[in-house]
Amino acid sequence: MSLPVNLEEMLQGRSVEWERLEFKKGSSTVAARGHDETELMSLAANIPFDDRTNQTASPLDLSLSLIKTYLQEIGSALGDQADRMDFELLCRRMLIVDGPKEYVLPRNAGLMFFHPEPERFFPQAQIDVVQFPDGPGGDTLIEKSFRGPLSQQIRNALSYISNSILQEYVIKRPDRAEADRFFNYPYAAIEELLVNAVYHKSYEAREPIEVRILPDEITITSYPGPDRSIRLSDFAVGKSVARRYRNRRIGEFLKELKLTEGRGTGIPKVLRAMQANGSPLPRFDTDDDRTYFTTFLPIHALAISSASQARDQVTPQVAPQVQGIMESERVQVVLSFCISPHGRAEIQEEINLKDVRNLRQRYLGPLVAAGLLAMTDPEHPTSPMQKYVTTPFGRASLRQLEKSKP
Repeated sequence: MSLPVNLEEMLQGRSVEWERLEFKKGSSTVAARGHDETELMSLAANIPFDDRTNQTASPLDLSLSLIKTYLQEIGSALGDQADRMDFELLCRRMLIVDGPKEYVLPRNAGLMFFHPEPERFFPQAQIDVVQFPDGPGGDTLIEKSFRGPLSQQIRNALSYISNSILQEYVIKRPDRAEADRFFNYPYAAIEELLVNAVYHKSYEAREPIEVRILPDEITITSYPGPDRSIRLSDFAVGKSVARRYRNRRIGEFLKELKLTEGRGTGIPKVLRAMQANGSPLPRFDTDDDRTYFTTFLPIHALAISSASQARDQVTPQVAPQVQGIMESERVQVVLSFCISPHGRAEIQEEINLKDVRNLRQRYLGPLVAAGLLAMTDPEHPTSPMQKYVTTPFGRASLRQLEKSKP
């Protein structure tokens, strides 16, 4: 591999000219292209991006409240000392700042976890969840973006998917007392894949992590793809072992928060979760240049047929619970309006209701309790950014009501 003309200038962020980059692949020398070149330049710098200091930020951009919350969650002794300790010393102890006393700078990983808006420093550092209820060619598109500290992004996105997308199915068998229980998608598999996407994404690439919810599968895409030391064929059998981690500091924070284990355990856990749920095995895809990585999670086969039946009728066990609610014309308007997520004020205006308390007690609360409506941020029910979206059960109830009309 050809090194930069002046390594010192490169480390100082100055403009330098590069010769053609090459690397060894087996017994052959291959010209570096696209992401390979970026990776080789990054290796030459010798400091991973998440562990580098950020020249555009200052230690004051790190939030003490977020730091304290993190330390308390992981049970660190620093949590009890945070209020009394010098802030710079605290950040140094956590390895989220670096530099001499007169020029202290935050590290990128510190900004990603302990700044309320890391996208200010890392554009598109977010998770986009896009639903296509009627398929990519349909008229309905539901988009939700999750921003903020990386751990918060993961938890909020998972909470939204769990409440709005995942469904448990119960099928009674005439030949035995036990019913078959399964989910359309196992939560454990989605959790592992989303955390892995955040862990291994390049935050120099201005591309979000995208979760696409299709009628028959969920896809999760991040940029770039896996390291070339990992063979794509190994993913299908859970034997992939990363020889080089892109974001070790991010990984350390995620491990302390119990969001990941690392050590190449992610894909085997996904395979086990899909098998335990009775789901088809996932598929994995990337291109020759490893510019992206996509995982395809197929829906459970029986969930497809159950969903098809739901288009025509709501299961008899549940229908009596919502029959009275669905008779209200305003309820029907709310459910139709919330096919796309809307906030409380928008819903109140749509049904021409003046009293917000009445809205919550007579409509939003009962609809959420009945499973017809879901909050986009259930962990923070009173959040000013809270929105409501009609669940698959709610959409099926609307279709049944339309069919029953003369």
